[in-house]
Amino acid sequence: MTEIRLVRGDITQQHADAIVNAANSSLLGGGGVDGAIHRRGGPEILDECRRLRASHYGKGLPTGQAVATTAGRLDARWVIHTVGPVWSKDEDRSALLASCYRESLRVADELGARTVAFPAISTGIYGWPIDDGARIAVQTVRDTETAVEEVRFVLFDEAAYAAFATQVH
Repeated sequence: MTEIRLVRGDITQQHADAIVNAANSSLLGGGGVDGAIHRRGGPEILDECRRLRASHYGKGLPTGQAVATTAGRLDARWVIHTVGPVWSKDEDRSALLASCYRESLRVADELGARTVAFPAISTGIYGWPIDDGARIAVQTVRDTETAVEEVRFVLFDEAAYAAFATQVH
């Protein structure tokens, strides 16, 4: 069974086999977690993302899917990029959010990763309510068969940490 841990801090400072990036579909960097990972990881990540765009993802990475690149200068072997859905009060997109976690774990399994650090996908600029995002994240990880031994949710602020702590305990 996968151990779930919570950490309050900066995901770019985590030592893990894989760090998950809450990417935008362009894969070319952006704000929030995406921008921080690209800045700290260095140009190697962007170079691989550009190659992915030129070969497999000409129109961008679809929401709910995941793909891996090098981790560049991060203290990890890989970055797994996944595109979370924008929250909508008019449309239930929770299956797409769950897919981000499930697909990231699938990619981690393909890579042989045993430790994976996740951010709270879609709960920043994409507007997903943190309590619901935490529920979907933790439940999906618990329900997904994976060889990953440890999933670490790295949460930037106290509100996110508290929301995830409610789900884990």
